[in-house]
Amino acid sequence: MDKIIHHLALFISRLWQIHAFGEGNTRTTAVFFIKYLRTLGFDVTNDIFAENAWYFRNSLVRANYNDLKNGIHETTEYLELFLKNLLLWESHPLHNRTLHVSETFKLDEKVNIEEQKANIEREKANIEGSFTAKTASHVCRLLEEFGFRTIFGRSDVQTVLGLKPTRSTALMKEMSEKGFIKPVTGLGKGKYRFKKWQG
Repeated sequence: MDKIIHHLALFISRLWQIHAFGEGNTRTTAVFFIKYLRTLGFDVTNDIFAENAWYFRNSLVRANYNDLKNGIHETTEYLELFLKNLLLWESHPLHNRTLHVSETFKLDEKVNIEEQKANIEREKANIEGSFTAKTASHVCRLLEEFGFRTIFGRSDVQTVLGLKPTRSTALMKEMSEKGFIKPVTGLGKGKYRFKKWQG
């Protein structure tokens, strides 16, 4: 089973990497994978994908990401943990923080964590006074997930909040109009980053 799981991890990570399904590639890859696993005799549902969507997406990234200069190599180990939970009913913890590679970069490139936390807390106070309660909770959740450095798009918002595409688009438009996020150029349309509040 370990060999089978390793093979499946390589297969699905390579399929995801070629971006065969266009917009909504990660979601469609998951649906395809569920159907494919069923043809192999596995009794799988989408529950674990729904509960760990962000982890699944990031484990696919790690299975394809190399930064040889900084000693980072692609690895399917995280995807294999996900598959062991899915196929073997194991209970490995699936935490996004375990996939982070920031600790491998030079000290002068690291974010000052305490300053980042203080900025986020100030930003949250500003958010709560600028949106309805429900929208503010969505924006705070996104800020906690992405911080001020991570670039994100509509599909990322959908994954984190579980919203429909139309609602995600409206939320991003409102955040942009109120000056909480700014567009990022050079990475395709609809990519944003949180702006640090100067208040």
